[in-house]
Amino acid sequence: MTVEHVEFLVEEPSMETALRLLLPKMLANTSFEIYPYQCKDELLQRLPERLRGYARWLPRNWRIIVLVDRDNDDCHELKTSLEECSSRAGFVTKTRARIEGTPYIVINRIVIEELEAWYFGDWAAVQAAYPNVPAGIPGRTKYRNPDSIKGGTWEAFERILRRRGHFSGGLRKIEAARSIVPHMDPERNRSRSFQVFHEALREMISS
Repeated sequence: MTVEHVEFLVEEPSMETALRLLLPKMLANTSFEIYPYQCKDELLQRLPERLRGYARWLPRNWRIIVLVDRDNDDCHELKTSLEECSSRAGFVTKTRARIEGTPYIVINRIVIEELEAWYFGDWAAVQAAYPNVPAGIPGRTKYRNPDSIKGGTWEAFERILRRRGHFSGGLRKIEAARSIVPHMDPERNRSRSFQVFHEALREMISS
């Protein structure tokens, strides 16, 4: 069955901004809408009610993608919680469908760190937006794996940009997304969490 539309539930406005610029490069002719919350806690708190609402009317050729940051949570426990929430609403998830061989409606994806991990994964896009940032960042040991940068990903990203005269008053995430994401190429991103997200979208629209 061809997927005609995708509903995205995300935990913050900066992710909404990034996805609105990025998804047209990834979803071809599939339509989408994005619903941001103000924080992760709000998304997780309101998710059960939201999914129950979808269960009453969602067309069979629509899909739902829930996208949250891991932060300090245990990745397995967070994923299990999202899966159980979907199941209680009556939806089969992609993870469960892989085991049972049945069609799925919901995809739960965890951004292993934060949106900024995706920026570290495509440093050429960051350079295009801010040409004076160091070109060699991806080759430095502490930045080599975008999903396991010590001390906080957005904090590391902010420090690099501030040293070159950007965001002296603190990282403005929506502004950064608007500047960087138009330059991003989904095929070259080195962030593993981004690659998993991209592959899920690619598989979904090709099925």
